[in-house]
Amino acid sequence: MVLFLFLVIALVVVVGAVTLAVVGGGERAALPDVAAERFTDPLPPDRALRRADVEALRFPLTLRGYRMADVDDALGRLAAELAERDAHIAELEAALAGAQATAVGGPGLLKKHAPATMTQDQDTPKDAAEEENGR
Repeated sequence: MVLFLFLVIALVVVVGAVTLAVVGGGERAALPDVAAERFTDPLPPDRALRRADVEALRFPLTLRGYRMADVDDALGRLAAELAERDAHIAELEAALAGAQATAVGGPGLLKKHAPATMTQDQDTPKDAAEEENGR
């Protein structure tokens, strides 16, 4: 019976010591507060994004999922990159269409088929100026 009481008292002492260590020991607490996990942007700022960059993107978890600001920043960066690529693609397609039109019709294609109003408008101010100087 004495051995049983000794084990119960030892168990209470161990549980009490662990509780004090975990709950806190004043200013020198055994377990400091955990700092909130912050998002470090792994997206490269010096080059265009690649598929692997987007696949490697991971957001830290918070109490209710992800921090909206982190997700909004990443989505904003992706949207800007996509808009820039779309504009570049449109520019290249326009240049290609112009090059194809020139290749099919030759370099004088646009000069041959210029509207008559353009040539008349260019000549009209010159003729009017000559008429005024002649008077």
